[in-house]
Amino acid sequence: MVRESVLGEAGAALRYVYFPHGGSVSITLGLSEGQMIEIAMLRRDSVVGSGAALADGIAPADAVVLFPGTASMLETAAFRTIAAASVPFRNLMVRHEQVLLAHAQQSLLCNTLHPVEARLARWLLRACDLSDSAILPLTQETLAQMMGVRRNAISLVAHALQRAGIIRYTRGQIEIIDLRALETTSCDCHSAVKATHSRLLGALR
Repeated sequence: MVRESVLGEAGAALRYVYFPHGGSVSITLGLSEGQMIEIAMLRRDSVVGSGAALADGIAPADAVVLFPGTASMLETAAFRTIAAASVPFRNLMVRHEQVLLAHAQQSLLCNTLHPVEARLARWLLRACDLSDSAILPLTQETLAQMMGVRRNAISLVAHALQRAGIIRYTRGQIEIIDLRALETTSCDCHSAVKATHSRLLGALR
């Protein structure tokens, strides 16, 4: 999975369902004017395109590689055949879609009610979970697009977090220095989604 490559495009037919082994995929919604916002980030414990494959085969949102990695690919027809033949597999996909819906709902709540500082902290915590690394290859422009805010707002908040010793920002890279302080800065949305994920999928690992 090459960074910024498109695995699925909103409104287009899906050819494959993806099972990431590493890296992460961002699920985003966009407007015709060019604005976009992220609704979920998926990694190796997720499936990209499963819900659409089991429905009409049309992607409801864009799926773009955020962090590079590898993934297995399965044609949508084969995916449907497996799901039709296996009740446990089909039930697992239903649980996965519930987790994805929880991500989308929590993102909507967070983007509506919480300040940019808390939202950025939550986003960085999630990205850290996905990459298994405290060093994230991210630009302020990417962060602004994912969060649906102006770049100068991200710049101001990132500068404040760096001044507080929580992160270190260089061009195209963010390093988390104090994870505990970042968790304190974040809203409760990150822990809420993790709890839902653990309840629905944690016991299946």
